[in-house]
Amino acid sequence: MNLPIEAILPQLQQALAGHVNAVLQAAPGAGKTTRVPLVLLAAPWLRGRKIILLEPRRLAARTAAHYMAQSLGESVGQTVGYRVRLDSRVSAATRIEVVTEGVLTRMLQSDPALEGVGLVIFDEFHERSLQADLGLALCLETQSALRDDLKLLLMSATIDGTKVAALLGDAPVISSAGRSFPVAVHHSAPPAHASRDQTLQHVVSAVLRAMREEYGSILVFLPGTGEIRRVEQWLQAQVSNAEVMITPLYGELSIEAQEQAIRPAPAGKRKVVLATNIAETSLTIEGIRIVIDAGLARVPRFDPNSGLTRLETVNVSQAAADQRCGRAGRLESGVCYRLWPEGRHLLPYASPEILEADLAPLTLELAQWGCRDPQQLAWLDPPPAAAYAQAQELLQRLGALDNENRVTAHGREMAALPVHPRLAHMILRGRDIGAGAQTCALAALLSERDVLRTGKERNADMHTRMQVLHGVVRDEEFDRGALQRIKQTAAQWRRQLGISTENYDDALLGVLLAYAYPDRIAQRRSGDAGRYLLANGRGAVFTQHQSLADAAYLVIAQLEGSEREAKIFLATAISEQQIEHYFAAQIESREFVEWDRREEAVMARRQRCLGALVLEDLPLTQASPEHVTQALLAGIRQLGLESLPWDRQTRFWQARVQFLHRLEPEQWPDVSDQALMATLEKWLAPFVTGMSRRVHLAKLDLAGALNHLLSWQQQRALDELAPTHVQVPTGSRIALDYSNDPPVLAVRLQEMFGATDTPRIGGGKVKLLLHLLSPAQRPVQVTQDLAGFWRGSYHEVKKDLKGRYPKHYWPDDPLQAEPTRRAKPRPH
Repeated sequence: MNLPIEAILPQLQQALAGHVNAVLQAAPGAGKTTRVPLVLLAAPWLRGRKIILLEPRRLAARTAAHYMAQSLGESVGQTVGYRVRLDSRVSAATRIEVVTEGVLTRMLQSDPALEGVGLVIFDEFHERSLQADLGLALCLETQSALRDDLKLLLMSATIDGTKVAALLGDAPVISSAGRSFPVAVHHSAPPAHASRDQTLQHVVSAVLRAMREEYGSILVFLPGTGEIRRVEQWLQAQVSNAEVMITPLYGELSIEAQEQAIRPAPAGKRKVVLATNIAETSLTIEGIRIVIDAGLARVPRFDPNSGLTRLETVNVSQAAADQRCGRAGRLESGVCYRLWPEGRHLLPYASPEILEADLAPLTLELAQWGCRDPQQLAWLDPPPAAAYAQAQELLQRLGALDNENRVTAHGREMAALPVHPRLAHMILRGRDIGAGAQTCALAALLSERDVLRTGKERNADMHTRMQVLHGVVRDEEFDRGALQRIKQTAAQWRRQLGISTENYDDALLGVLLAYAYPDRIAQRRSGDAGRYLLANGRGAVFTQHQSLADAAYLVIAQLEGSEREAKIFLATAISEQQIEHYFAAQIESREFVEWDRREEAVMARRQRCLGALVLEDLPLTQASPEHVTQALLAGIRQLGLESLPWDRQTRFWQARVQFLHRLEPEQWPDVSDQALMATLEKWLAPFVTGMSRRVHLAKLDLAGALNHLLSWQQQRALDELAPTHVQVPTGSRIALDYSNDPPVLAVRLQEMFGATDTPRIGGGKVKLLLHLLSPAQRPVQVTQDLAGFWRGSYHEVKKDLKGRYPKHYWPDDPLQAEPTRRAKPRPH
């Protein structure tokens, strides 16, 4: 069969002959995965070296290798072979190795120059997996530093070719239109605000509709295995036709089950394949002409604030929707049912995994590569700084990195194991305490999907799963396929580490799990069964009844949810004695001298802590006086400055000094509430030594403490520059009000007769604001220009006051009149 990719193969050969890198854009079904490597194998520039073809999934890698080998009339492992986790078919004759992404990283770490390799092909690069981005960054570094003849080819159906080409040094971009038959698209959205079950029932209805209206096999895209099982169960109950085969397809299935899903249906039968996004790319499922797309995908999201990864169900991107739709038009015209409203806006591309994922594995790989700063490498999207710092902190805690973020010997040994650094650390520490086989089994359990089939009440105890693995508990409700893969993986790791079979100690399970998750050792909150505090300071809770909920201490392997209190899904118990023994190096003795908000007092304690967990808490009888004072000041900051014994005199003093500070900020201190609160250590600390409770503050000499903010000269100058009272023409001494700016002199108008100038303070720099009062002590004029008042508005004011207060003295010429505190001046 003549594939569409054939038309551009000469152009691709020419591009790679003249450049080290190239980008190939080819539509789904063009044949790029299986034809390009075979054609390039004979290129003169390859000179007998290998081609590495990178595939994002194991199923795609095996399928592509088998197809290419078959087209050569050979068996897999001859010219074409593959390497995936737990499975390898290569020989000395192999020239094309189809590998999964983690395998490429291992090859680069063991041989950075990739000797014997002439071309690395990144297939389906639009998926932008973390390992693909890492592999490309490392290959580009190899190319620039060690192998300028190493060629790189990025292939994808949907990607921003210009951006990728720029990263590859302005590499040529070759495009193939591909061959795609017309696909009729129908939109059929579930009801608004539908529940999960209602949404899945809508999927079932769409399948039944398609079976009635169309011929051919059906490919249904669902977000995860839980949804696949649910839809499979409902379809089996409603489809009685023996001519219909219902087959699931997802990554954790056995090889045999996956191959059954992608094989064409037997003659006279049609298939309904229920798949995750594993079926979006690289695979051609024979006989498919109908696609039903739920429009959803499940993706991991890592939160560096909590250190947790959670799975989120999100809408697919437009690129993914197009890929899925294209599956219906591979061999003939087809139909696609999109189960969302027509016109819904979809993001053009999915977010790259490097922007959302836990970066601990990538960080360890880079450290082993000799790179402590990811900015030294070339990325399409560099790792986010916060997530990268979180990963470095975790790896330091696990002993994989030193304080300078250089890889340690232990880190190199961890990196040699094809698991998350947490599990690698656990395996190695378990081996060191004589529990290597048990730890390999536990790590394999944690790496695989849950072996227990989950019902409404999920058993959260890791101990139960280990018993199922060892055959102690024979429960029909477990995943036999997953169990078999776990046993194979554990056996492979035992062989890699030279660990023989040994006895299992159930009591060590919590210890082993804590090696992987030291930050998730958890302590039950006092008097609150089911609620826990983690060593990292977060909260966690059982949302369903669990036997573990009464345990004093847990180690939590899986939890999801909010940053404040996450839901516990997988855990096991650990004893305090085990924490003390196996994690003694991480337990710190701390002395706490702190303000207790509830007691309103300084509390001094000596505690032994594992992170945020308090293992022992005793009174501290000999607390440092300086620490007590600092804690008391912290308490005053919580209580506010009003907790000090202020009175009218101290507040009046504060206002006078603050007036001078506004007038001469360089000469006089800032004594505002904000400034005083910020400088408690400077002015208040010496006066509260020996105090430890709020009630003690009542005895504080606050006036004395405040006065110490002024020098002796300033204390003398204060009364002169900011006097408490001003003498007016009658001889009365009137108190000033410094709460206003400028300060206010409130005085009866008659007491100011004969005064020509407004009184001044601040060394004559500031005129007082006069509030001239009526005999009833009410302001009749507010002014800083007393002379102007006498000349002008006094006469209008006089008329009004004379009418209201006829017995009082209202002279026509106030400048010549005698001031008086009485209704009329005393007769002479």
